[in-house]
Amino acid sequence: MRSDSPRAIVRLVLAAGLAVVPVFSGCSSAAKSSSAAPAAPSAALESALERAGGNRPQIEAALRQVPDEQTFAMRWLVERMPTGDLQTLDAAFLLRNCDLAYRAWNDSPWRQDVPEDVFLDAILPYASVNEKREDWRTGLRERCLPLIAQARSASHAAAIINRELFALVNVKYSTKRPKPDQSPSESIAAGMASCTGLSILLIDACRSVGIPARFVGTALWSDRSGNHSWVEIWDKGWQFTGAAEPTGDELNRGWFTDRAATARRDDPKMAIYAVTWRETSLAFPMVWLPGDQSVRAVDVTDRYTSIGQVVPEGQARVRVRVAGPTGRVSVPVTIRTEDGVTLFTGTSKDERFDANDHLSAVLVVGTRCTVEVPGRPGQAFTVERDEQLVEIVLPAS
Repeated sequence: MRSDSPRAIVRLVLAAGLAVVPVFSGCSSAAKSSSAAPAAPSAALESALERAGGNRPQIEAALRQVPDEQTFAMRWLVERMPTGDLQTLDAAFLLRNCDLAYRAWNDSPWRQDVPEDVFLDAILPYASVNEKREDWRTGLRERCLPLIAQARSASHAAAIINRELFALVNVKYSTKRPKPDQSPSESIAAGMASCTGLSILLIDACRSVGIPARFVGTALWSDRSGNHSWVEIWDKGWQFTGAAEPTGDELNRGWFTDRAATARRDDPKMAIYAVTWRETSLAFPMVWLPGDQSVRAVDVTDRYTSIGQVVPEGQARVRVRVAGPTGRVSVPVTIRTEDGVTLFTGTSKDERFDANDHLSAVLVVGTRCTVEVPGRPGQAFTVERDEQLVEIVLPAS
């Protein structure tokens, strides 16, 4: 439903109990109807207020003080807030978040391309998963607006932010980050983040300038090599990108597309999910917080299984990981047949890259090979299966 379509929204008057007066938002100057009979609050709103416990006055204040044109969004958000947030966030935080979200949406050049339901789910929310709640909108907006002044579209703007922001705030990928679920300020303070923290930072940066963005990931790749998180951007449809893994001005490209193509919708551990604030029956699998069901999700596996690299029959992807005493290193890699014929050359990936992102070669199954790196004897292996990992450990120098 688009925000410029006529529809009734609800203005909550909470000063003397919950009374509801319809307000029509077809235009921002619509007046309250004094003749309409008060309607009962929804069961979802009643539930949210009850779950707020001692913090209920703050939630009611946010609902009461929000401008008329933002009332529907505030109520939508409150009805879907996690219980922990209902019990801790104050009215000032919620009012500021709502106002800045509307400002970002309304001021963006692509405003008419962002339906209201997308705004509610992918610009309005103040958090992606369970990261620390904080007011990130103003600071990130100030950093990002100059970067996207010449952007042609929301997706182009997102690609620019992904390319420029992380160097601007001096944040890089590292598994040595303090914790996986870092907020933007925590990642900036640490100067590092894993794929989860990088994704949160990119999502919030995009939302700060009116680009709808959401958190996506899988708990376990189909080859059981690990998990990963990334970002989806709305530009007349959902597109994806790896945070701090820019691909020029384009989206829908990344090192993980081949792995995502082998995701399994029939296995919750190996499916791909996108975070949503809508009511769904699925929970996002936060591997850093096992068992937590507080973050809702939608299954987007099918989108990814249709876009990955198609490996010809009889061939397989072999991934090469080269590590020294302090972690992965970037060195030249050559793969040859037993007879010395060169099949593949490339460069291994160091710790600047995601922990599951390795140099990849497509080789014929059954081929007996040797993988070579400088300063070490060749290591023999046989191509046996798709997503096969060959690990080379370098000795201490």
